[in-house]
Amino acid sequence: MPDSPAETPEPTRRQRPAQLLFEPQSAEPEPERFFDLESIDDPAELLRRSTELALAFRAAAERATDFQAVAAAQLADPRRFDALSNTEVAERADWTPDYAAKMIEYGRGLLQPRRHED
Repeated sequence: MPDSPAETPEPTRRQRPAQLLFEPQSAEPEPERFFDLESIDDPAELLRRSTELALAFRAAAERATDFQAVAAAQLADPRRFDALSNTEVAERADWTPDYAAKMIEYGRGLLQPRRHED
């Protein structure tokens, strides 16, 4: 029986694996998923959930369009020293100049109530 600490065998330590900082790529690409709709088997539930998503996306698109119009109107505001022309707004938003003019006008209409509050 060993008496000195030098003679005492050290217990073996278990080493833990290094923590992964990324997901390793799998051999097969993961199937594309769209809000898990493909996993819904019940057609009634699929219709309910997909309709709910469609309505939410429509509402989001309408709201985003309103924000585009407000931004276009603000950029084209003649009171700004750096006001953009309809053509310049169209180029920035990838619109036609005619559509930019309509969006600027629509945005001015959306901004009207705000100006009266100030």
